[in-house]
Amino acid sequence: MTIRWPLVIRRFHKWLALLVGVQVLLWTLTGFYMVVVHIDTIHGDHLVRSPVVKPFDLAGLASPSQIVAAVPGASEIRLQRHFDTPVWRAETPDGPRLFDAASGRLLADPTEAQIRALAQRIYTGDGKIVSVQLLTTAPQEMQSRKPPFWQVEFEGWNRPTLYLSPKTGELISRRHALWRVFDIAWMLHIMDYEERTDVNNPLLRIATWSAFAMAISGAWLLVWSFKRRKKKKA
Repeated sequence: MTIRWPLVIRRFHKWLALLVGVQVLLWTLTGFYMVVVHIDTIHGDHLVRSPVVKPFDLAGLASPSQIVAAVPGASEIRLQRHFDTPVWRAETPDGPRLFDAASGRLLADPTEAQIRALAQRIYTGDGKIVSVQLLTTAPQEMQSRKPPFWQVEFEGWNRPTLYLSPKTGELISRRHALWRVFDIAWMLHIMDYEERTDVNNPLLRIATWSAFAMAISGAWLLVWSFKRRKKKKA
């Protein structure tokens, strides 16, 4: 029995296109979105103000050695501002802690009212805060970060949300509608529907090689059709 290769390859190409075509379309649409929307917009840089750098008056400040003595396991000590007040920030095994730079006294964790004030201070929009929550379980959009953290959501069509540290009140991350759409687009693009981080997962490799086989079989059918037309003319 003679194998009719054009017929076999045509059927192979047709069924493969039906199976892979949807994913190829998703690759095109999601790739288009990720190219059109600027990455700085996705990151939400426009949602927060850049910190104002002011010089420190070192006179009268507690010595860094005093802070080291208070937290022997600290891996880093640095001077920064908290509500315009200089503080020593210590990286400890239990996370960052703030000390009053003048007295060396350990500062209490920021309250909800302080978190509200800090979020409103760095937010660039005009919308009001609609909710403030201390999360101990990370939502999908913050799976890459370890809780707990404060979630502060502002009013607006794009649901701008800031995440702040429960220990220092510092900004951890920001999220908004365009970022969330990007996250879904990225998930569909790399075909990692759980962690959304693995760009070399088995499902993606199978789809990629299937799409490659579809393209090769289509190219073969195209070349074969031109050769066949030439023979008919002859």
